[in-house]
Amino acid sequence: MQKAVSLFGGIALSFALVGASSAASFQESMAKCLTKNANTRDAATVMLQCTANGGKLAGCSVLSDSAPGKGFDKAALCVAEAMPMGDKSGDVKIPMRFPGGA
Repeated sequence: MQKAVSLFGGIALSFALVGASSAASFQESMAKCLTKNANTRDAATVMLQCTANGGKLAGCSVLSDSAPGKGFDKAALCVAEAMPMGDKSGDVKIPMRFPGGA
C-alpha cells in the first residue's frame, strides 16, 4: 500500500524535514484514507489547494478530480489532514496521484 499515493513537488522534501518515523506514520494515514474513501484498484489524480501553517494544512478544497464520484476527493482531503508540511506557510497547491492497482 506504500504506493497508494504519490505526491509531487516540495511535499517529498517535507518528509526529509520531519524524519523517517513521521513519514512511516504518514504512509499509514494515506493507506487508511484511501481504503476508507475509494477503491485502491482504481487510479485518479486530485489537485488540492490548502493553506500551510504551523507544519499542517488547513482549509483545503478540491480544485480538480480526474475520477469524480469515486471518493478520491475525500481520500485526498483526508490525506491532507495528516500531511507534514515542515516550516512551509501560505497557500499551496497539492497534487496527489492515486496509481491504483493495489
